[in-house]
Amino acid sequence: MGQCGITSSKTVLVFLNLIFWAAAGILCYIGAYVFITYDDYDHFFEDVYTLIPAVIIIVVGTLLFVIGLIGCCATIRESSCGLATFAVILLLVFVTECVVVVLGYIYRAKVEDQVNHSIQKVYNEYNGTNTDAPSRAIDYVQRQLHCCGIHNYSDWRNTTWFQQSKANSVPLSCCQPSITNCTGTLARPGDLYQEGCEALVVKKLKEIMMYVIWTALTFSSIQMLGMLCACVVLCRRSHDPAYELLVTTNSYA
Repeated sequence: MGQCGITSSKTVLVFLNLIFWAAAGILCYIGAYVFITYDDYDHFFEDVYTLIPAVIIIVVGTLLFVIGLIGCCATIRESSCGLATFAVILLLVFVTECVVVVLGYIYRAKVEDQVNHSIQKVYNEYNGTNTDAPSRAIDYVQRQLHCCGIHNYSDWRNTTWFQQSKANSVPLSCCQPSITNCTGTLARPGDLYQEGCEALVVKKLKEIMMYVIWTALTFSSIQMLGMLCACVVLCRRSHDPAYELLVTTNSYA
């Protein structure tokens, strides 16, 4: 009966190690996605510490490749030392992912204030040229999020670019793609995106942080199960003489 329980725990443990390898790839992908997206929105969110959860996620993903290898070898070779090391590393990674969740919630709460503080400055720096980083950032955001201006397209009237151009028009990135021959003129507001960018940028950045939080929560749950299975195998092995005898017999055979 004890042997059957050990075998079940070992089977689950080997399966979890395979999941860890898949999880490693997913975690690295999520971390890279956050980095790439942050690069698109970094002008609206200047706090680089927001990337700390993403960095930790990538480090954890890399560690999971190693953890999966240690776990598989320890389980197959019946190594008590290997299983103990596996459980300890999983515990450390579990604690790290809990830290990621906490940091994710902290920085998610700061997103709105950061964007509110930065977005007016970025719009004032717009000059309409493709070589200018703030201009590229604004055009990218307006096209991607289907928005125009900070709160709506009329905000462009308060920008330096609008006042200097004296064309009574907004950038072409404000034009709805379904409208042909759109010139961005404010005389035809129906051609433009009606929603402002500030709320949408905040929403997008909060969504990205939630990806990190939910990823950390999901895989920390899997790691907790891995720790439990490793502890079960270790405890059964140390307290079940029949299992110890079977292991010894198999090793001599």
